[in-house]
Amino acid sequence: MKVNIRRIILFALLSLSTACNSDAPNGNKEEQQGALSVEVADFGKTEEGAAKLYTLKNKNGMQVEITNYGGIITRLMAPDKEGKFDDIVLGFDNLADYQKDHPYFGAIIGRYGNRIARGKFFIDGQKYSLAANNGLNALHGGPTGFHKHLWKAREINREGFAGLELSRVSPDMEEGYPGTLNATVRYLLNNENELLIEYEATTDKPTIVNLTNHSYFNLKGAGKGDILGHELRINADYFTPVDSTLIPTGELRPVEGTPFDFNTPTPIGKRINDKNQQLEFGLGYDHNFVLDRQGPGLELAASVYEPTSGRFMEVLTTEPGLQFYSGNFLDGTNIGKNAVKYDYRAGFCLETQHYPDSPNEPDFPSTVLRPEEKYQTETMYRFSVK
Repeated sequence: MKVNIRRIILFALLSLSTACNSDAPNGNKEEQQGALSVEVADFGKTEEGAAKLYTLKNKNGMQVEITNYGGIITRLMAPDKEGKFDDIVLGFDNLADYQKDHPYFGAIIGRYGNRIARGKFFIDGQKYSLAANNGLNALHGGPTGFHKHLWKAREINREGFAGLELSRVSPDMEEGYPGTLNATVRYLLNNENELLIEYEATTDKPTIVNLTNHSYFNLKGAGKGDILGHELRINADYFTPVDSTLIPTGELRPVEGTPFDFNTPTPIGKRINDKNQQLEFGLGYDHNFVLDRQGPGLELAASVYEPTSGRFMEVLTTEPGLQFYSGNFLDGTNIGKNAVKYDYRAGFCLETQHYPDSPNEPDFPSTVLRPEEKYQTETMYRFSVK
């Protein structure tokens, strides 16, 4: 009888140990996945309905706040080399300021990111006209482009990510663009401090599409001075020079020997005031770079290092181009978060894209989308410290 009791006790202990060990991997997995979360809060009212603010969080403490009004990234909290978190994107504290005119802080840009010459383009011989909202040219989808609309939002579950999916239907001839466009944008944050943005669209008529995100970054922290000391690398041997209205000339010009050569890390401010016609046209950098690509997937397009904070950001994309904008038109009139003025060159943009004015440049990669096709691109922003 004693032997049986001992056997029973021994069996029970072994069973308990086995159960604990077998649960450990699942427990760790659940713990890791549980650290990824999405929170939602009210953000105010628009003419199209109530806006919400979604916060994506990971286990490291990184947070990305996004509103379904304009798909705007309103806040991005990232650690510095001491582990201190700060908000590294420019923007506002409230919805009302985003509803006013502003320089596209954090927004989804569509239907067409960047400029189209004189707001005119042709598809299959048919001429289309857009609003000239940037001098003679059309810019960023028009006065009420995708950045000025409320998007349908839903939280999404994908293993390894905290996610938000935004979608909207852009009706035929909205802002002058043909075809009913069904657009979807997904923001996905993982535990490697990577923010993945997926863009998709379909149309019922031939149209043009060039979606991007227009976040302004300052790796020192939003509102903490200019970005001239940030060290930038762009993986590009060519850029597309522009005319005095910032429309590409159609040329692909080598960056070698010019202020546009960022193939090795270079402070943004090192050559920004050089005597150079292209810099004069853009009042600094506001140019498309032709990315050196090896294949169809995500590839490194650019990286930025800020020495005082140690923050390091990498940009990966499936797109052929990257617009580097050095915040040349920021002038202190925008009062941002915490009542801080955003002065000259207080932020920079790295907008992944097809080239500006592609509909009028047959040698550029095409931005035409047809009903039998699906528009799909991806961009990732990866954050770390050095």
